[in-house]
Amino acid sequence: MGLRERKKEQVRLQISHAATELIIERGFDAVSVSEIAERAGVSRMTVFNYFPRKEDMFFDRVPLIHERITAAVRSRPEGRTPQTALRDEVLRLMTESVEPPGHHERMVAFWKVANDSPALRARAREIAEELEEMTAGLFAERPGPIDPKMSAALLTAACRVCLRDLTAGEASVADVRTRINRAFDIICQVE
Repeated sequence: MGLRERKKEQVRLQISHAATELIIERGFDAVSVSEIAERAGVSRMTVFNYFPRKEDMFFDRVPLIHERITAAVRSRPEGRTPQTALRDEVLRLMTESVEPPGHHERMVAFWKVANDSPALRARAREIAEELEEMTAGLFAERPGPIDPKMSAALLTAACRVCLRDLTAGEASVADVRTRINRAFDIICQVE
């Protein structure tokens, strides 16, 4: 990554961190794009150059998650199902999100705000649908014995339920790992 790309990524991160902090502090509807720009030290126009809508500032990690899932599924060893590669990457992403001290509490606060806001809930549903479509496409690239669309729908639904329970305090990280593994085993019954 060249200097220009690093600078752009730094500005994007400044904006998304400012947005996330403000939205967690005050709620989605109580924060304006101008306030986010001010906190990030950029102009309002710069904010919109990086993020087409406020919801995307809050869910700024989605493109990275898509990239990581795509890479994990496409680079899996021969003989390994795409569903198993997805499961392993989902578990890695979850571990990274909750293991450092304080991150689990921050994740709970993040999802509480998301669930309290109709706009963020709607965007989260859109993201889940996009992830399901992307995953089905990845599964279809090297078709195996499991229907790509059906397994993508079931597996992403299982992950959503586990994430919801984790962030609501209804399941521990260990419980979620076990439940994700069990769901993938039941749905795939391959490998």
